[in-house]
Amino acid sequence: MNEILISLQDIAFGYPAHPVLSAVNFHLHPGERVALLGENGAGKTTLLQLMVGLHKPSAGRIHAFGRERRSEQEFREVRARAGLLFQDADDQLFCPTVLEDVIFGPLNLGRSETEARAIAEQVLDSLGLTHYADRVTHKLSGGEKRMVSLATVLAMQPQVLLMDEPTNGLDEKAEQRLLEHLESLPQAMVFVSHDRKLVERLATRAVLIQDGTLVEGIMHSHPHLHTHSHLHIHAAGIDAGHEHDGSVPEHRHAHGGADQRSG
Repeated sequence: MNEILISLQDIAFGYPAHPVLSAVNFHLHPGERVALLGENGAGKTTLLQLMVGLHKPSAGRIHAFGRERRSEQEFREVRARAGLLFQDADDQLFCPTVLEDVIFGPLNLGRSETEARAIAEQVLDSLGLTHYADRVTHKLSGGEKRMVSLATVLAMQPQVLLMDEPTNGLDEKAEQRLLEHLESLPQAMVFVSHDRKLVERLATRAVLIQDGTLVEGIMHSHPHLHTHSHLHIHAAGIDAGHEHDGSVPEHRHAHGGADQRSG
């Protein structure tokens, strides 16, 4: 995995009298699924938004898809290749109907109306949302809006997925469907979540924002007779209880002392 999709080098960001991030270094490679953890207000959402140019760092460099990115014009290209799922679905949905919302992204990327509709319909079908196509978006429930928001991001066919609390508002059935779909995707991902099931099933590694900087999750093996193929996160705010099925050869833990609710 020599190619780096997104790289943050000594990034700093903050407000007057309120520093948020300092000396943050991060690299995302193809195929990685990185859980971004940290306390409430630690800067997790800010870090995702820095990656696509929605905030400008006060120091440091951002490289994405082979180039350093500084200007708004340069970050527009990044946002076409790195889809950001916002924490609040109402920040993402603005068209009258679900189908119009999902079509908007491909159209904005230059697809014809026929192509955009075909992409939108395929994405809705893959998420089990075909019957929502003609629904009025603002009348959907919070969980329904969450799934439609993900559809709008996936319809842009991004190379990287950046997701802020992707399971917020989902019931158990919808969450299971979302997990299965995300597991099937080839895209590299960075996601913020306090949902233990999502983190353990999806993440290939974890990073923790602590005191304004980024700490890699500590991975180590345990001499258990039973083993796991997925990542276990032991952190405040994530339920550490889990069952062992004894089926696979490696038991990995990422330890951090943080609450993963938001921020």
